Amino acid sequence: MTESAFIHRYEPATSAGSPPLLLLHGTGGDENDLLGLGKMISPGSALLSPRGRVLEHGMPRFFRRLAEGVFDEEDVRRRALELGDFVTEARKQYGIAAPVAVGFSNGANIAAALLLLKPDALAGAILLRAMVPLSDPPKAELGGKPILLLSGQADPIVPASNSAKLAALLSQAGARVEHKVLPSGHQLSQADVTLARNWIGNVDAKAA
Repeated sequence: MTESAFIHRYEPATSAGSPPLLLLHGTGGDENDLLGLGKMISPGSALLSPRGRVLEHGMPRFFRRLAEGVFDEEDVRRRALELGDFVTEARKQYGIAAPVAVGFSNGANIAAALLLLKPDALAGAILLRAMVPLSDPPKAELGGKPILLLSGQADPIVPASNSAKLAALLSQAGARVEHKVLPSGHQLSQADVTLARNWIGNVDAKAA
């Protein structure tokens, strides 16, 4: 790994058939945050979990924001490409296939940006409470990549119109998007885990 690589955790696969997961935490999380979630969603998958390299009041994030819901888009682009380079390096180092991103909040937003800026980095994504990451996204070609977008009906941070716009944006880029709005807020619920586990099982079966 190069000097610029992310602090991260890697747990090797225990089951040959499960896709590797790229775990991307929310604001204030770290590389340990989503390991339990990854194991619940896809037992047996290799887990690659980096820590965001931007600090906001001491809390790790994957990119800077100017205010809640207002992103520093230049930073989003730069950080997404850095993350894509890290994934490429990690794939070589650990001998894994392109991962499915599992991102929560800020982590889901960087995953969405990565899909739009460097589509080859990911095999698909589970986006938990994601927003549109770029107001003027590049024309991406997502060629049928599977994406599960789970939003909260009472989410105080992500307006329903924004998550619907993200679903449309990814669909227009050629992804196979499944968007579900759950009766919850910004925090994750058991329903998120159950839906994500069922979804990844189906994606896995189709790929096999």
